[in-house]
Amino acid sequence: MTALLAILATGLGTYFSRAVFIIALARRRIPPYLRTAMEYIGPSVMAALVVTMLISPEGNLMPGLPEVAALAVTALVAWRSRNNLLTIVLAMATFWIVGALAA
Repeated sequence: MTALLAILATGLGTYFSRAVFIIALARRRIPPYLRTAMEYIGPSVMAALVVTMLISPEGNLMPGLPEVAALAVTALVAWRSRNNLLTIVLAMATFWIVGALAA
């Protein structure tokens, strides 16, 4: 029962932490400089995820074949389509397929 309560508490906490900003900023205009800065959030999060995937806990660079293949697909799809969702879906599919075939 405690695991269920932890999941519910985490879900509610996540919901309310996001809803506060939506409610607080609903009637305000976001300044252009802030909107420009917010355009870089997605790519910076993607870069952080990629770096954490490639670096071991000891700090060594450890790319394998699935990681390199997914990075190549990510770079190509992001460059050609400029679509974040398509990039993530195709990169993850490549990572999983190459990982399954290489195992």
